[in-house]
Amino acid sequence: MDRFSSTTLFPDTLAGTRDDLTEQLTIIWEQIKAPLIVPLLRIAVFLCLLMSILLFIERVYMGIVITLVKIFGRKPDKRYKWESLKDDVEIGNSCYPMVLVQIPMYNEKEVYQLSIGAACGLSWPSDRIIIQVLDDSTDPIIKNLVSMECQRWASKGIDIKYEIRDNRNGYKAGAMKEGLKHPYVKQCDYVAIFDADFQPEPDFLWRTIPFLVHNPQLGLVQARWKFVNADECLMTRMQEMSLDYHFTVEQEVGSSTYAFFGFNGTAGVWRIAALEEAGGWKDRTTVEDMDLAVRASLKGWKFLYLSALKVKNELPSTFKAYRYQQHRWSCGPANLFRKMFMEIIRNKKVSLWKKIHVIYSFFFVRKVVAHIVTFVFYCVVLPATVLVPEVEVPKWGAVYIPSIITILNAVGTPRSFHLIIFWILFENVMSLHRTKATFIGLLEAGRVNEWIVTEKLGDVLKMKSASKAVKKPRFRFGDRLLLLELATGAYLFFCGCYDVAFGKNHYFLYLFIQAFAFFIIGFGHIGTFVLNS
Repeated sequence: MDRFSSTTLFPDTLAGTRDDLTEQLTIIWEQIKAPLIVPLLRIAVFLCLLMSILLFIERVYMGIVITLVKIFGRKPDKRYKWESLKDDVEIGNSCYPMVLVQIPMYNEKEVYQLSIGAACGLSWPSDRIIIQVLDDSTDPIIKNLVSMECQRWASKGIDIKYEIRDNRNGYKAGAMKEGLKHPYVKQCDYVAIFDADFQPEPDFLWRTIPFLVHNPQLGLVQARWKFVNADECLMTRMQEMSLDYHFTVEQEVGSSTYAFFGFNGTAGVWRIAALEEAGGWKDRTTVEDMDLAVRASLKGWKFLYLSALKVKNELPSTFKAYRYQQHRWSCGPANLFRKMFMEIIRNKKVSLWKKIHVIYSFFFVRKVVAHIVTFVFYCVVLPATVLVPEVEVPKWGAVYIPSIITILNAVGTPRSFHLIIFWILFENVMSLHRTKATFIGLLEAGRVNEWIVTEKLGDVLKMKSASKAVKKPRFRFGDRLLLLELATGAYLFFCGCYDVAFGKNHYFLYLFIQAFAFFIIGFGHIGTFVLNS
């Protein structure tokens, strides 16, 4: 009996120690909660509500403007002169401007034929167009394939130039900058730019160049993207929802009201004089296209967006590729904002109203606030109020404003409105990645200039490539487990459990569902399976 009692003593000691530790932690929490946690959380709630209001006003304003644009029919040809270019019997094709078509690419094995073929198929006088393929590929096999494709089109009478470099300095911006230095470019008036997965229709130049010819104040004409693989899986459908709002609302509003918007880096035509006056391509950030657009705008050039002109392209169809793309698209603008803030303030060529639009609306609200408030408010601060019931979030801030913002964002893609719940959960998960990238850009931290080309599969080889990827998965810890997503999911799940047991805010349903979304994405292969369904 004595022996039995001694063996049961140790577990009792452990239980007592555990109870003491829990009690000590509870005492510490109660001691720091009132003087420290509550005031800090109230400040955080105030700042998040303020950012939510800023974003709400921006979304409502753009919604009103786009509605007025649609009602009053402010079409591009009513705001700018447009006349079709006509033949001149005396001077022949010399009446047409010289156009350079640039196609930057890097190891684009699956899509190089599509882009080169589409560019060579553009309808324009053959002696007034030059196709320039800027190949930075590091794979000698792919380089050879691209070179042979260019030779094939050259044998058909197409004026196509295959240009390579011995380095990748400046990445895409560096390639296009070098491309403009070739002697034959000096005769060109305009440059059309298409990424390797973009396939313009044959009449693209006939619908864009006349605007530039007849309106000398225009520096850029931008077309809309059309996604060929939007229906491929759940992830591409949700990407379409986000990007459709950008093209349907943001670009249209910028073009209609301020004659400024961010160049999308492809599917656009630049006046070479505007590009050169702005200082040409710079590689100081990962958003060289936005950098050029802002600098050209500060020189007084105006931009035109053609929503009716669509260019086919491909959405990232793997989650890994999408994360890399979103890092670049979030980090780059924040870093550019940091670099150009004072330059915009000091500029004397544009109006105060346009400066406010670029700094406040274009950069601060859309590129900084939108990312930060989504993650910090809905995934950190709001769940924290469950643990600290002394701090309350008003219903208008927790429910009404985000609901209206979400509906305004989703109207750009009516056919996917039934996926809005999945889209909200997915966007909240991605907001973690975007917020991290935004702070990296603002602080110029380690990965600020990371450039990883978005993987493209092509609409012909996509199914074949995907099947190969599934057959032989390679184990990589970072691909299998995304620790930040898993940690956020655990935090949300803990807050949900606390709300069920002790809380009064009744956010537990949202917290559990959002935690589940973070867990799905956090376990890499599970997230890939769900998003590719």
